[in-house]
Amino acid sequence: MILPVTPVGPLSLSATWRGLSGVWFGEREGGGPAPVLKRAGQQIQEYLAGARREFDVPLDIPELGFSSDVWRALLEIPYGKTLTYGEMATRIGGSARAVGRACGANPLPLVVPCHRVLGKGGAITGYGGGIAVKRFLLALESGGLF
Repeated sequence: MILPVTPVGPLSLSATWRGLSGVWFGEREGGGPAPVLKRAGQQIQEYLAGARREFDVPLDIPELGFSSDVWRALLEIPYGKTLTYGEMATRIGGSARAVGRACGANPLPLVVPCHRVLGKGGAITGYGGGIAVKRFLLALESGGLF
């Protein structure tokens, strides 16, 4: 499923019967069960419009050891709050660099909020959708402070 018009450009979604399994910036092959995709698409649109703070669409997060631990920990960062890669590493173990790699491999950006993780000193560092998108998401959640 492709959401062609969003404030961050087109988004592509994929799902399994267990839940949403992929979110990509740009148009690419997606698909899956229509009920899951429809619900996820609606919730993402609501989030990007500032009308939703939490997602309740089921997720199908792959089990990949440390990366999966990072992705589950990302789900615990509240809307409008941020952590650094180092703080996340302290919480779950591992290094800041390993947390950064896991964030970069996040299959569900926006929904699993890797944009809420910042570099040392609060620096806005890399993001799969680009730095401008990360800034937009942080500003959306903070009332325009980023």
